[in-house]
Amino acid sequence: MAALLFLALLSSLSFQFCSCASPWQTMTTGSHIRAEDHDRIFLLSSDTTFSCGFHQVGANAFTFSIWYTAVKTVVWTANPYSAVNGYYSPVNLYGSRISLNQDGNLVLTDTNGSTVWESKTSSGKPTTVSLLDTGNLVIKDFGNNIVWQSFHSPTDTLLPWQNLKKDTRLVSGYHHLYFDNDNVLRLLYDGPEITSIYWPSPDYNALTNGRNRYNSTRVAFLDDRGNFVSSDGFKIEASDSGPGIKRRITMDYDGNFRLYSLNASTGNWVVTGQAVIQMCYVHGLCGKNGLCDYSEGLKCRCPPEHVMVDPTDWKKGCKTTFTFGSNQPYQDFTFVKQPHADFYGFDLGSNQSISFQACWNICLNSRSCISFTYKGGDGWCYTKDLLYNGQVYPYFSGDNYMKVPNSFNSSASIPKQESLTCRPNGSDIMLGSATMYGLKKDNIKWIYFYVFTAILGSLELLVIVTGWYLFFKKNNMPKSMEDGYRMITNQFRRFSYRELREATGKFKEEIGRGGAGIVYRGVLEDKKIVAIKKLTNVHQGEEEFWAEVTLIGRVNHINLVRMRGFCSEGTHRLLVYEYVENESLDKYLFGERSAESLLSWSQRYKIALGTARGLAYLHHECLEWIVHCDVKPENILLTRDFNAKIADFGLAKLAKRDNTSFNFTHMRGTMGYMAPEWALNMPINAKVDVYSYGVVLLEIVTGTRVSSGVIFNGRQVEFPEFIQEAKQILATESITDLVDARLHGQFDPEQAIAMVTIAVSCLGDRSKRPTMDEIFKALRSYDGEEEDHPAYSY
Repeated sequence: MAALLFLALLSSLSFQFCSCASPWQTMTTGSHIRAEDHDRIFLLSSDTTFSCGFHQVGANAFTFSIWYTAVKTVVWTANPYSAVNGYYSPVNLYGSRISLNQDGNLVLTDTNGSTVWESKTSSGKPTTVSLLDTGNLVIKDFGNNIVWQSFHSPTDTLLPWQNLKKDTRLVSGYHHLYFDNDNVLRLLYDGPEITSIYWPSPDYNALTNGRNRYNSTRVAFLDDRGNFVSSDGFKIEASDSGPGIKRRITMDYDGNFRLYSLNASTGNWVVTGQAVIQMCYVHGLCGKNGLCDYSEGLKCRCPPEHVMVDPTDWKKGCKTTFTFGSNQPYQDFTFVKQPHADFYGFDLGSNQSISFQACWNICLNSRSCISFTYKGGDGWCYTKDLLYNGQVYPYFSGDNYMKVPNSFNSSASIPKQESLTCRPNGSDIMLGSATMYGLKKDNIKWIYFYVFTAILGSLELLVIVTGWYLFFKKNNMPKSMEDGYRMITNQFRRFSYRELREATGKFKEEIGRGGAGIVYRGVLEDKKIVAIKKLTNVHQGEEEFWAEVTLIGRVNHINLVRMRGFCSEGTHRLLVYEYVENESLDKYLFGERSAESLLSWSQRYKIALGTARGLAYLHHECLEWIVHCDVKPENILLTRDFNAKIADFGLAKLAKRDNTSFNFTHMRGTMGYMAPEWALNMPINAKVDVYSYGVVLLEIVTGTRVSSGVIFNGRQVEFPEFIQEAKQILATESITDLVDARLHGQFDPEQAIAMVTIAVSCLGDRSKRPTMDEIFKALRSYDGEEEDHPAYSY
C-alpha cells in the first residue's frame, strides 16, 4: 500500500514538473503529459497568447496541438489524421502521452504504446521543449540550439513570420498550398481519383497570372502588419492592415486559403483576405459529375438524370440514374443542355471550327463520350469521358450537353438537391436546398425543338429586348413599365475588345484621363452612350480581374457611376461605365463652365449631400467594403439634374495587385486631397476618404481650389492657415466671408455653417473624424427637400 502511494505521489510530481503548475516553464528530458489530463495546459507562451497540449477532437480522440489561448483556435497539430485515445487501456496503464525521452526525442504514443508521431531528434544530451511567443514550439539542445521547431512542419495554418518554403505545404483534406517546381505558389486538389491544379488559373501562364516563376527562393510568409507575400509576386493585404492584431493564414477545408484577423472586442475571427474569389474555381468542391453553380449564389447541384452519391457530402459527387450498355444503340440517347457550364480538364478530345451538329454527332456516336462542351464563335468542341470540376458561371461563352436516355422526362418527380455554403472558418460545409433542371426528351425526332427551347433560355436578354420593342414601341405601353424593362436589359456584362474598339471609333474621342487610365466616349450597338476607361498598369490574371470587376459591377447606387461591364483580353483591361452628361464638378467650380453655368447654392448642397450619401454606401452598406482613395471634384460627375455620381470607386482594389511592391500604405490619390496618414506611412482606412471629402466640401462652399491655397482677404493663404481662418469665422458665425462671392449672398446660412463645420471636423485628427454615415445624416438634417427613401440596391 505504501509503495502504491509512493508511485502515485511520484507520478503527480512528474506531471507538476512538466509544467502544469507553471505552464510557461519549459519541459525537460524525462517529463511527459497524458492525454487523460487534456483539460490542463501543457505549455504556455510567456505572453500567454499560445497554449500547447492535448486537444479533444472526439469523445475519446485527442491531438497534440498548439492553439490561440483566448479563442481556442488550433494552429498546429502533430497528429492531424491519427488521433490518440484519451484513457487508460488494460495493456498500457499510462495511456496516450507526449514524452521527451532521454535521447531528446519528443514522442507521441497511443494507449497501446505505438508511436503515432515523433520529432526524430536525438542529441544524446539533456534537451528542453518550450513554446515561444510566436506560437513556435521548439526543442533546444544542451547548447541552447534549436534542433526542431513546429514552424518547419506546418499543418493547415501559418502564423506571422512563419515561412512556407519549397519543402513544406499547408494541407486541409484533399487541398494543398505549396510551391510548384516552377517556383509559383499554387493550390492543388489531390483527391482519391484525380489530381489537378486550380489556382492560379491553369489557363494562363505565370506572367499572365501576375506571377514571377524565376525566383527560386520559394518562400511565403505573413508579416505582423497583415501582409501575406510570396516570392513569386503574389500578395494578400489584410483589409484591417496594421500592427497589434492577431492573425493567421489558414488552408480551409473548402479548398481556399484565407487570411483571418481576430476581432478583440467580439472574440471572433474575421476573413480579411483570401486567394480564390470565385469559389466555383476550386476543384473537387462538388465531386465527380457535380456542378458548382455561381449564377444565383454558390451552390452544388447534380446534372439531369444524376443524384448525389451521399446526401450529406457533396465531395462524393453525383452518380447516374441509368447505365450506358455496351451494346445499347446510339439512338437511345440524346443530350440535355447545361447553359454556361463546363467540366474542366479530362477531355476525351477537342475539335475546332466544327458545327454544333457535328460536335453533337461525335459524342453521340462514341460510347466513351458522356458529355460535350461547345463554344460558339470559333466552333470549339470538347468531348468528355470523365466529368470533374464542373462549374457554371454567367460569362462562360459555351454550354455543356449531358448524354441522357431518350426516356429522360423533366416533368417527372425530380429528387431534391442540396445547395452548398462554404464556411470561412473552414471545417464544414453547410447544406441548404436547390433543385435540378433539365429538358424533356421523349423522342429523337423532337431534338431540334428542344435544343431550340434551351437556346431560348440562354438568349433571354435578346427576347426581353425584342419584347420591349414590340410591346412598348408598337402599342404605347405605360412609360413606367417601359423603364422597368429598360432596367432589366441594362445588366453588367463582358465585352470583347473588338466591340469596345468599334464603339469608340478606335479610341478617338478622349473625354478624360487620370492615374488609372484614359476615358473615351463610346456608342454601343444598341446606341447607348457609355464612358470606356482603358486601364494602365493592371496586370492581374483573368480570374482575379474578372472576380474584382464583377464585385464592383454589382454595386448599384443613385450616387455612384454604374459600371456596365468590362473587357479582359490578353493585356487589354477596360471598364465600361454609364455616361454622365454634365461632366465633373471641377468644371463647374473652377473650370471653363464656372462662368457660363454657375452652380446655385441649392445645386451645391445637393451635390455635397449626394456625394456624402454615395461614400457612406461604399463605406458602410456596400456588398464589399470599398475605400475610394481618390475623392476629388474630378471624380464627382454631374447628371443632367445636377445629381452627384462618384466615379472611379473600386479602382484601388484593381490597383492593389498591379505591382508586387504596392500596398495601401503607399501614397495614393491626388496632392491636396490626401490625408496626412499617407505621408506618415500609417495604416489606411476609410477615414482617408473622409479627409478628402472635407477638402471637397470646402471647395463647394468657397468655389475655390482650396487644396492648393486660396486668396483670402486679399492675400495668399496656404491650406493649413486657411483651416484656422475657417475655424475663427465659424466662431463668429460671419460665414459670408467664406461662401463663393459669385453667389452674391444667395445661400442658406445654416447650411453653409453646417458644411464648413463638418469640413473642419473631417480635416482634423483621424481618430476624431466623423464617419461618412454620420456626415450624411448631419447634412440631411439641414435639407428640407431630402426624402427618406432607399437610394441603393444590391
